[in-house]
Amino acid sequence: MPREYDEKRDSIRVEVDCSIRFKPEGTRQEEIGQLANLSGRGMMFIAANEIPVDTELEVRVDAEDQVAAPLHAMVRVVRLAKQRRGEGYEIGAIITGVLDDE
Repeated sequence: MPREYDEKRDSIRVEVDCSIRFKPEGTRQEEIGQLANLSGRGMMFIAANEIPVDTELEVRVDAEDQVAAPLHAMVRVVRLAKQRRGEGYEIGAIITGVLDDE
């Protein structure tokens, strides 16, 4: 299927609208955010609070329908921006490893 735009990334971003659970590596305090897009190498989600760049997070995306597959991974925050509309923060992260739930 041809793309109708000039994609400059290695992986195409897919728009997603589902919840994401995340916590800093080595902690138990889990937060819930809203996943906005996902690619083979990274993601962008909305969080209520700031998460500093270079923070390592454990993330979980549970399949709410049969279209999306569940994801359990480690990510590193590479971008933080206050939402233009809304109260939260846009968090850009690179997937550093996929975790096995077994």
